[in-house]
Amino acid sequence: MSEQHPGSRPRRGGGRPTGPRRREAADEARTAAADTLEAVATSDAYANLALPKMLRERGLTGRDAAFATELVYGTLRLRGRYDAILARCTNGRPLDQLDPPVLDLLRMGAHQILGMRVPSHAAVSQTVNLVRARVGTGASGFANAVLRAVGRQDLDTWLAQLREEIPDDGAYLVAVESHPAWVVRALRSSLRAADRPTEELAELLRADNAPPAVTLVARPGLVSPEELAEQVTRTLGERGTPGSWAPTALRLAGGDPASLPAVRDALAGVQDEGSQLVALALAAAETLPGPDGEQESRWLDLCAGPGGKSALLGAIAAEREVHLLANEVAPHRARLVRQSTAALRDSVDVRTGDGREIGEAEPGVYDRVLVDAPCTGLGALRRRPESRWRRQPSDLPGLTSLQRELLGSALEAVRPGGVVAYVTCSPHLAETSAVVEDVLRGREDITRLDARAALTAATGTDVPDLGEGPDVQLWPHLHGTDAMFLSLLRKDA
Repeated sequence: MSEQHPGSRPRRGGGRPTGPRRREAADEARTAAADTLEAVATSDAYANLALPKMLRERGLTGRDAAFATELVYGTLRLRGRYDAILARCTNGRPLDQLDPPVLDLLRMGAHQILGMRVPSHAAVSQTVNLVRARVGTGASGFANAVLRAVGRQDLDTWLAQLREEIPDDGAYLVAVESHPAWVVRALRSSLRAADRPTEELAELLRADNAPPAVTLVARPGLVSPEELAEQVTRTLGERGTPGSWAPTALRLAGGDPASLPAVRDALAGVQDEGSQLVALALAAAETLPGPDGEQESRWLDLCAGPGGKSALLGAIAAEREVHLLANEVAPHRARLVRQSTAALRDSVDVRTGDGREIGEAEPGVYDRVLVDAPCTGLGALRRRPESRWRRQPSDLPGLTSLQRELLGSALEAVRPGGVVAYVTCSPHLAETSAVVEDVLRGREDITRLDARAALTAATGTDVPDLGEGPDVQLWPHLHGTDAMFLSLLRKDA
């Protein structure tokens, strides 16, 4: 039986070879996946950056690139589940006593056996070969025994066994849905605060483990959604699907978005629909006339990297004859902002600087200010699965302190009557409503706007399941977006 990649079908005469060359390509894909997992584990690399570079350097495309991609992302997303299963197959040897490269390869092998349509014998033999080449013969024998034990039961049987052995619901979700316990607790608290049923927790965790669709943004005034859809059909041979909510969003079923002329020319970009929605809502929020009744002229993105929201806001600003300053503290991220806004150079300036200082340096200057604050990223675990294992509760105090400083600076930088959008890609209460409430405590010059109304104005539709307001919390399992938080704050005129 020849090995197949996920989603592939048996080919008839004239198709791609399934013999030695096909197996060699699959081995190259596995090697690229293993190298990416090693980079994530040892160099703090992000899979979404390391893997494409790896694939380009090794000339892997099509099915082989898709195979390597599923190996990397599936292994990272479901690491906790596979660890729970592997721990029952190591003959009592604790996983934390295994060499990290061996453990990563065992996880990758387990994903092939339990999470992909790879024949068990192929998954075991190829993983054992990788262990032998990378670690040694002794480790390869151990890996062979462990993975054969994994393959003696299918996934449903393993999950039933875990349910029987882990009676506590929270601990079971931690293991089976592959999220650290502190993340599960934080997400449960966030759902409760939003008056969502606690039964949704499992749905939310499963949504984090589902590969997200690639979503494009058609930047207003640069390319229309219809023109972008035509390019998708012409270049990728498929029809894009309009986003669920944002009028600027177009979802892809597959293909390389970098091959689209509009993406290469920065007329469009890859951007989650939730990220588009919060930028559109800021642009749609109602400002009040300034002290002298002047028209809007200056917007600010306080911490702009990597530039997706800057480009969308900049495109809208250009249509309104408004200038956008995109500020970013890290030079390498500022370069990414320049790339994203390359088609908007007449209306967007990119500056490298500390956003915490702008409020004091330029008080009351800007009509609209976006604070897309650095955060734990717990709202984007679908896209950055390694973040769930890399982040720790100890990260929160430093992040929330920075978030408060940035929001405070933004409220000083906005003019009377202007609007600040506080945004995080995290639903964690310590990073969302708690930050806003802390910063507003004792201030009587700020009105908390109904962000739901701004979202309706921006999309032309009532987005469901937004809660009681005034802030907006999006959810992967309800909206099909990253878990973006939005609070709109207007300085009283």
